[in-house]
Amino acid sequence: MISKWYRAAVICLLLPSAYPGTLARTERLDRFEFSQPHMGTEFRIVLYAPDARRAAQASDAAFKRVRELDSRLSDYRETSELMSLCRQAGGGPVKVSDDLLRVLLEAQKFAEQTTGAFDVTAGPLVRLWRRARRRSELPDPVRLSQARELVGFDKMHVDERTQTVRLAKPGMLLDLGAIAKGYAADCALAVLKQHGVTSALVAVGGDIAVSAPPPGTRGWVIGIASLDSRGKLPRHYLSLRDAAVSTSGDAQQYVEIGGVRYSHIIDPRTGQAIQGRRSVTVVAPNGMTSDALDTAANVLDPRSALELIDSTEGAAALIVQAVGQSSRTFESKRWHHVPKGAPRDVR
Repeated sequence: MISKWYRAAVICLLLPSAYPGTLARTERLDRFEFSQPHMGTEFRIVLYAPDARRAAQASDAAFKRVRELDSRLSDYRETSELMSLCRQAGGGPVKVSDDLLRVLLEAQKFAEQTTGAFDVTAGPLVRLWRRARRRSELPDPVRLSQARELVGFDKMHVDERTQTVRLAKPGMLLDLGAIAKGYAADCALAVLKQHGVTSALVAVGGDIAVSAPPPGTRGWVIGIASLDSRGKLPRHYLSLRDAAVSTSGDAQQYVEIGGVRYSHIIDPRTGQAIQGRRSVTVVAPNGMTSDALDTAANVLDPRSALELIDSTEGAAALIVQAVGQSSRTFESKRWHHVPKGAPRDVR
């Protein structure tokens, strides 16, 4: 699994002109941008509104919702609802909030679809490899074996009817870093719409969710960074509306030990960090789906990853994998149907 501290997505935004949204057609809309730190990263909102007051009101409401989700879903906050649930691992069913229930239900669905390549119970492994990256040393084999005993989506029982979750073994630890940020982006967009803002972009690291496009444009132009993104312009651009895109890779978060490059992405099935270099970009109808799928696709081999993407309604993916000094590209069946943007349109 993965704790998404960094994603290799580059966001390129278009300038406004006339806007045909739900606000009055004769009303001029201007671009506003806001950012706040949440969930261990920066949340960025770009929106179009008739004036600064309404833009601030909408963004304030969206960030309030994100703070609420942070208090429920974060594994960095010992006081979060998620960590409270983990402290009760090995006990009986625990009543959870609507948000945590929804995220865990979706997580279990992706875990079953990927036979465990995506698994939010991988928290013990994620923490061991975080420590390994800090110290530049491989995890202790005994501790790794002990952590693996606590991992497995079959050990988490989510009951939608009673709205409860039971973690079967004491010491289990959930990590929602590969799904919660996408969910939070979706929720932020929903709040913005409730406040009359229908043209907006929410970016959380490499997870991006958008609603209607900027005024006078066909979509939000988003650049996908190259496999080695340092100082290089994106090679691929997308033009999206009412969709989400997530990009994950190891351009920044990795460690080299004994001449081997280990990614921050962990395979929950083996307990090992992914080796080699790969970047995965997934487009999907919503952020929670794109967030989870790009993690699973990073863990799976390219063929299995594309089969997963092609079996998911509305999803498409681009996978770039390093091969020696060059790279190899894999595309899902729907990738050619994803609208493409162009660098010349960017201001």
